Amino acid sequence: MALPLRIEHVGGWYHVTARGNERRAIYRDDRDRVHWCELAGEMVEQFKVAIHAYVLMDNHYHLLMELREPALSTAVQWLNVSYAAWFNRRHDRSGHLFRGRFKSIAVEPKSWAWELSRYLHLNPVRIGRLGLGKHERSASRLGIGEAPSSRIVQERLAKLRAHQTMA
Repeated sequence: MALPLRIEHVGGWYHVTARGNERRAIYRDDRDRVHWCELAGEMVEQFKVAIHAYVLMDNHYHLLMELREPALSTAVQWLNVSYAAWFNRRHDRSGHLFRGRFKSIAVEPKSWAWELSRYLHLNPVRIGRLGLGKHERSASRLGIGEAPSSRIVQERLAKLRAHQTMA
């Protein structure tokens, strides 16, 4: 079965995600993160894309991108292959780093850009241990969740601040 074609148009905004194979880490340390950011900067120049927001998690990344030329697939494929080859050499490993094809969703910037940016930037603290897992957020939206303790709020802030200084 053929994969569906990606719709790419100049001026289009996209939420792009790529996950580690078998949910494994794609960044082991800050040097990995810095190199990925360097490659992302090269991608911006080479493929005429804009990155409006991003987040690097241990086993995946998110990008909010805008196309200035119709080259989404080429650009992200270049980023993933370049990073995977470097990562494999650096960590003396072989094989797939990313799980299959990257995911991209076209986004309407006027109605979704701020919400998506918020989602990306808060992603590091949206974990069950800090009371922000999927079930806890769902309960909160329904008005049946408990308010977080001040200790949990402090932990969330500390984790978010620590995450921001790593990349």
